[in-house]
Amino acid sequence: MYRNRLLPSPLACKAGSHVLYALPTGPSLPSLPSLPGVHFLPRPALYRVTLRPVKAVVCRHYGPPQSLVVENVPSPTAGPGDVVVAANAASINFPDLLIIQNQYQIKPPLPFVVGSEVVGVVKSIGEGVQTINVGDKVTGFVPHGAFADEVRVPENQVALIPNGMDWKGAAAFGLVYSTAEYALCDRGSLREGETLVVLGAAGGVGLAAIEVGRALGARVIACASSSDKLAVCRDHGATATVNYATEDLRERVRILTNGRGADVVFDPVGGGYTELAVKSIAWQGRLLVVGFASGDIPLLALNLPLLKGCSIVGVHWGEYVRREPQGYASSIKKLAAWYAAGKLRPHISATFPLERAWEALEVMAERRAIGKVVIRIVE
Repeated sequence: MYRNRLLPSPLACKAGSHVLYALPTGPSLPSLPSLPGVHFLPRPALYRVTLRPVKAVVCRHYGPPQSLVVENVPSPTAGPGDVVVAANAASINFPDLLIIQNQYQIKPPLPFVVGSEVVGVVKSIGEGVQTINVGDKVTGFVPHGAFADEVRVPENQVALIPNGMDWKGAAAFGLVYSTAEYALCDRGSLREGETLVVLGAAGGVGLAAIEVGRALGARVIACASSSDKLAVCRDHGATATVNYATEDLRERVRILTNGRGADVVFDPVGGGYTELAVKSIAWQGRLLVVGFASGDIPLLALNLPLLKGCSIVGVHWGEYVRREPQGYASSIKKLAAWYAAGKLRPHISATFPLERAWEALEVMAERRAIGKVVIRIVE
């Protein structure tokens, strides 16, 4: 049975080429002419699929954002368990910057389409897809391939967009808020009344952690490198701030917690700040290792967790989504309820068209982004 599903076509073919397939016989034949890109030929029963080109941001060789190119690629088709999303917007995430410079653990063969987060309308679904339908408004996550007019995404990495959220807000929502919720609820077991320290607090995932922490009833200390960034952190719910460009992080946290230290540290930064944060942690506290935006993976002396009785916990959100799709689905529902209640407010500092995606990546590379940077795909 054909359930609003595109017929298969090989991605390896060039856009605009034609492919012939044997046409199955049976009662479903009258519905086939309505499928996009399908052209019937005279007997014997064959159909021809035209691979329509779509626009995408492509990495042809590793390098800085300026090395990326925008070109046509074949329109993707939905394989078993996949959906194809007609994109409205996408957003920049730190791994996007690393992957184009060959500095990320995932290393797709060149050339590849860049981008990890997309929002749009489901255009087609593959065999076995049960929870998503054609026409649904969704957010989707892929290791790469999101900066394009159309994106193929596994069903378990797609979620419905919360009611009332526009495309730009949706592009700035899913990955960072789900990462923060998974880190703080699942990995960090943050409880009401505890103190949360957020490093890199003015970034997309940092601001999300502030708001999720407040939704959980925690006291949040936001740490960032400028007064402008800290002002945004306070606007998003931080109860106290540390400017680690001008203040001693360890001493400031000690003062703000009356010497007790932080119960949970959310660390997407790494580098020298990680050790200072561990030294600022409370007895049986939890350090959440989210990422290394500083570019430096820290080496910690293991006497520190021994003396503090603390835990160092890894937060690999992408692997969590793949391994625990039911947990991810529950996370999205919880976040949607908090959004509806006004507890979560995605912050977008810049928006660029698809043709200028390299500029959006430069904003992140130069540490100028506050909150999220969004790419418009449909004007």
